[in-house]
Amino acid sequence: PQQDVLRRLAAQAIEHGHLKAENRRLQHQLHDRYRFDNIVGAEGGLREVLGLVERVADSEKTVLITGESGTGKEVVARALHYNSRRADRPLVIVNCGAIPEELLESELFGHVRGAFTNAVNHREGRFSAAQGGTIFLDEIGDMSPNLQVKLLRVLQDRTFEPVGSSRTERVDVRVIAATHQNLQAAMHEKRFREDLFYRLNVIPIQVPPLRERREDVPILVHHFLERAREEGSPGCSVSPEALVRLRAFDWPGNVRELENLVERLVVLKGQGEIGVDQLPPELRDGGPKPEAGTTRVTDAGLSFNEEVDRFETDLILQALEITHWNKNQAAQLIGLNRTTLIEKIKKKRLAPEE
Repeated sequence: PQQDVLRRLAAQAIEHGHLKAENRRLQHQLHDRYRFDNIVGAEGGLREVLGLVERVADSEKTVLITGESGTGKEVVARALHYNSRRADRPLVIVNCGAIPEELLESELFGHVRGAFTNAVNHREGRFSAAQGGTIFLDEIGDMSPNLQVKLLRVLQDRTFEPVGSSRTERVDVRVIAATHQNLQAAMHEKRFREDLFYRLNVIPIQVPPLRERREDVPILVHHFLERAREEGSPGCSVSPEALVRLRAFDWPGNVRELENLVERLVVLKGQGEIGVDQLPPELRDGGPKPEAGTTRVTDAGLSFNEEVDRFETDLILQALEITHWNKNQAAQLIGLNRTTLIEKIKKKRLAPEE
């Protein structure tokens, strides 16, 4: 019997060692994935955002990330954590908009047995689970005013009481919050506390929508195609013409909408090249749409030739930027002969930015 006990203990120790090793391996993978040079868009429209993230990652200051839904606010939060001195400690993510108001306080701060109906056991809250690490409060704008007061105390004193308890607990966490809402408008409407806003907005980070960083679209498309291939897809590519349409679209759902579309196209296509005909009607019909701010005909009139020349120049520069000034690929993207494209580049005196 004693030998059996020793064998079981040895087996448990080995299993525990394997679990610790696996946990370290997964942690290293996360650290690598959220290194700044591995984040999709680091060389494109997210470059300035990630530059700011790199500068403040090791700070203990609270960060407020704002931007439209689907822009990648959680990616920014993860980059902040996994490039900070807290990277080996927990990152706890809470979507404040997905948890009912009556349950959110217990989720954040925990509760004691008997605190409310069905509270049959003591439960640790998310702040306690994040001890020593980072807590990411997504959609903070959806938090009720009553709970905002309690969050304000955590930010001020790093203390809280679990629901139903009079015992004060101290916590060491870095707080990162995010929202797609205009919190200043919410303050004006008395839906969000002004003192909480200024406690959260110590380091503001604005994530631009995809329509303002169109150079990221080809990079993201390639990334999503590669990921589909890694997950067992036979392999798809996107034709140059289809890529032009994807880049020209405004993407109201941002990166999330583009990701969902690429996944759908890969499933429907199976393998081979995804062409313009496979795109949804809103991308397929009529080609690239004029962007906001494009010149419109008014009573004052305009020069047709100048506008056509400007539009042509813009299309050529887009194609050259997408292909990193590879003239063969750029010519294919916009359906021009290579020599014709070179002539136009010379005539327009175009050159890459240094």
